[in-house]
Amino acid sequence: MLSIPPHLLTPYESGNQTQTTTWDACIAFYEQLATQFPQVLSFKIIGYSDAGRPIHAGLVSADGVFDREQLQKAHRPVFFNNNGIHPGEPEGIDACMALVRDFCLQQSLREALGKTVFLFIPVYNVDGCLNRQNTSRVNQDGPEQFGFRGNSLHLDLNRDFIKCDSLNAQVFNRFFCEWNPDVMVDTHTSNGADYQYTMTLIQTQTDKLGGELGNFLRDNMLPAIYREMDARGWPTCPYVNPVNEIPDHGIEDFLETPRFSTGYAALHQTIGFMPETHMLKPFADRYASMRALIETVLSFTVAHAGQIQLLRAEARQAFTRQSEIAVNWRADHHQPSSFMFKGYQAQYSPSRLGNYTRLSYDRQQPWEKPIPYFNHFVPHVQVVKPLAYLIPQSWWAVLERLQWNGVILREVTRTTTLQVQMYRIRSIGSRPDAYEGHLFHDQVSLDCQIEEVTAQVGDMVLMLDQVQARYAVETLEPEAHDSFFRWGFFNSVLEKKEAYSDYVFEDTAAEILQSEELTRLAFERWKLEHPALLNNQEAVLDFIFTHCQRFREPEWRRYPVARLMNANDIATMLIASADESQ
Repeated sequence: MLSIPPHLLTPYESGNQTQTTTWDACIAFYEQLATQFPQVLSFKIIGYSDAGRPIHAGLVSADGVFDREQLQKAHRPVFFNNNGIHPGEPEGIDACMALVRDFCLQQSLREALGKTVFLFIPVYNVDGCLNRQNTSRVNQDGPEQFGFRGNSLHLDLNRDFIKCDSLNAQVFNRFFCEWNPDVMVDTHTSNGADYQYTMTLIQTQTDKLGGELGNFLRDNMLPAIYREMDARGWPTCPYVNPVNEIPDHGIEDFLETPRFSTGYAALHQTIGFMPETHMLKPFADRYASMRALIETVLSFTVAHAGQIQLLRAEARQAFTRQSEIAVNWRADHHQPSSFMFKGYQAQYSPSRLGNYTRLSYDRQQPWEKPIPYFNHFVPHVQVVKPLAYLIPQSWWAVLERLQWNGVILREVTRTTTLQVQMYRIRSIGSRPDAYEGHLFHDQVSLDCQIEEVTAQVGDMVLMLDQVQARYAVETLEPEAHDSFFRWGFFNSVLEKKEAYSDYVFEDTAAEILQSEELTRLAFERWKLEHPALLNNQEAVLDFIFTHCQRFREPEWRRYPVARLMNANDIATMLIASADESQ
């Protein structure tokens, strides 16, 4: 048994196992380790939070090589552990501290890493970690004090990986893409149903990850993780996402879209895991199972690093060759698999608080039986992949997010007129209330048509024959789960900028219907479909105003990112760009 010096015990270890570290103690602990073991651990500031507090990252290397360019030149595998995105779910923070300390003290653990390096962020949501209390986690069993889910902007950082409203997410985007990890574990605690497991697991959805990489995760990596966790005494099940109210009726894979850490990782062909310990289990058990999970995934990564790296490279190449891309997915309930689940008997009884029936689980009645497991997903929306996108320079917030993610952009240096595919926004359905600081568009309906546009000097061409093509497609295609459009980056194009006075436009509208045949036919169809609205002057005049050609605003409801389908047009722009730069 390893004897750990008292000054190298973590706050969790030196306490009563119901306490988690503070942010100050955590950072001081790593700084002490890095000073004492400089050939094992590098620990640095990588950026600052919205409250101006430093965000740190560390790197453990068995041979003392920490330079990123040198490691990448040698094709060294990278395992990434992110902690504290929700500081009220802190067992990963404490487990990582002890694991890094053990790397420093035990040569055998370092040797087991081989060429793989252990990259980690000790506390991602620094501001939330410093907002310490014991009231916000309503149903959770410990620890005694903990941080808060939101950051200093009251944002959930596990919804911010695409929109990047927080400085944390902007730092993370750049950091993640610079290091390009092969496997990521982002630690969490779950709520929801009650069951026997302490550890549940969300993985990058295998069909969405796609190809041989997705097959490897489903057929090789996940079964090995479940077997090893069972052998360690921590039986693990998929994240409990019931298709109905209780797990008995089946569970469905959690579709972690790119707003979430593992969905974001998938855009970069990184295998991602979100271990979710069960909040009703004691903190000591959650801590122990989290450490076991991190070690299990790390061990598998080390043993299969070469294969994982090869599959990732092949997945990136395969994406550039695809002609049609799935940008939106749904569960296929016609193809369930089965999972041997360990649950508790669900019971329904009259509430003591109101006139309704409440759900509870009886831990005196455990059960184990196979339940349906819906882990197969199919494309819901597919798009024909263009050769490139043309992005006007005025949409700088989109361009900078692309650049943070390593997307290569080519600047237009000569004004060029092109025939391109443009989306017109037919309709949207937005959430009635704010969601993470935005009015998210859940429903998006488009028309795609050929239009003439002029690429101005300084606009950007994004070719899709590049490594980060998947990130580009799934943020720029409006119907993608977490596109920039859905998050409201292009909301201004949904607003018509000019208006009319009804007492004047009434006569003008009548003239328009006589002079514009297409507008008249569209109005006749509209009258047949909406007879009740003929009593509403505003509705009648609005229809004619928004559909007529005389007062047309070309940019209204036109998605400004053009899809380039003609190789000759692209070549002309790029040749012009090259000629101008010489």
